[in-house]
Formats: sequence, structure tokens, C-alpha cells
Amino acid sequence: MAKTIFITGAGTGLGKGTAIGLAKKGHKVIAGVEIISQVTSLREEAEKAGVSLEVIKLDVTDKRDQQLIEDYDYDVFVANAAIGEGGPISEIPVDRVRAVYETNVFSTLENAQIAAKKFVEKKQGKIIFLSSIVGIVAMPYLGAYSSSKHAIEAIAKTMRAELQEFGVQVATINPGPFETGFNDRMFEEKWKWYEQSENFTPENSIKKTEEILDEQYDPENMINKMVEVIESDSHPFRSAYPKETEETMKDFEKQMWEDKV
Repeated sequence: MAKTIFITGAGTGLGKGTAIGLAKKGHKVIAGVEIISQVTSLREEAEKAGVSLEVIKLDVTDKRDQQLIEDYDYDVFVANAAIGEGGPISEIPVDRVRAVYETNVFSTLENAQIAAKKFVEKKQGKIIFLSSIVGIVAMPYLGAYSSSKHAIEAIAKTMRAELQEFGVQVATINPGPFETGFNDRMFEEKWKWYEQSENFTPENSIKKTEEILDEQYDPENMINKMVEVIESDSHPFRSAYPKETEETMKDFEKQMWEDKV
């Protein structure tokens, strides 16, 4: 059955592909994008794909834009918008971490609260948080982004328990590394403040982590998975993809119980 789906962060990457993919499946999609220029570009992309999207400018940190989440009626709310920043957590300027948290945690929670209230009133609905492999696996030099997604994991688990009595579903989707450009930009950001002559973390150590950028997956497969989960009436609380990502997450959690300091 066709659903009405509200998705944030649809201007680029997995969000854009998922919005178009859901529309192709016959769903009505309200696609929020961060900046006004993305409204035009996403509408053009949708037209090329032969689908119709309701595209709106929705900066998730903007209180006026957030009102749109209240104004629309929908069956599924997908909290997809996020930003990232790399760099050693022992040295990253904390204002950069605050900026990541403002988008990924505080504003995401504000948005989800609006959707939750609407769904509680209707006694049905589904909220999906876009988490990440690093919402479970804490990788070196991705501490700011990773910890924000750890927070999302806790928010999703808590909200799920609290909203069950109202018939509201809550879940996460945890992508592995996909080649959308998001990860590349996240790694680039640290070079705006990192200086080898001033920071104690060796540049070579940081660059070694960047080698994972050479091992990213085709985003089309992740987009298909996201469409499958979002439109489904029943699925696991956590959907990690691909299978290697799920196995890595499970192994990491197990290893943390066994590691010693």
C-alpha cells in the first residue's frame, strides 16, 4: 500500500536517491533539502527519473523550517539529515563537535519529537533514524561524527520503548561506507584546522584511516535497502547494510567486552 513519507536531508547522497526510489515505488514523498538551490536540482532529478516529489527547503536546524514537519501529514518520518567532521577527538576544536551535535543530535531530536507527537495522536506511524556503522563501531579520527550517531542509537532505542504503547514504530538504518561524497567531505574538513606543526597527532596516522575511502560501496545498493526498509510494515529494529557491516558491528560490540586496558 502506498504511504506518505517525509524524509530530511534529501538534497544529496543516500537521502536524494532514497526519496526518488520511494517515489518510483508509488509512495508520496515529501523531500526536505537544506538549501534553496537544492529544491530546484532535486525537482529536476525527479523529473528526469519520471517521478513526482514534493520538495521543500528544510534546514533541520532552522526553527521556522521545522514548522513544516508539523504542517504536513505523513505515515513515515525519516530523520536522514546529518553532517560530519573528521579529526582526532583529543584535539578537534569542540566548537566543531558542537556543530555536528546541533545537526545530528539536537535538531534531529527536535524534528523527531514533532513527528512523534503527530503519530501518538494518530496512534500509528513510524520514525526511522539514519544512524551508521560508526553508531556502534567507534573508529579513530571519526569521534565527533561517531559519538553523534551513538547518541542517535540511544535516542532511537529509548523512543522505541516509550512509544510502543501508542502504536508508533521506531527503527534505525545503519549504512556502511558508501561512495556518495559524504565521507570524503567529512575527512576533508579537518584540514581546515589541523596543522602538523601544532597538533600532536601524527599526520600519517590520520591519513592511514583515510584509506577506507578507497573501499566504499556502490550507493545504489544502499538506496535500494533503505527503500525496502522504509516502505515495509515490519522489519528489524536495526537494519545494517551490507552484511559485512552488520558482522563488523556485532564483532566490535563483542570485542569491547573482551578488551582490557
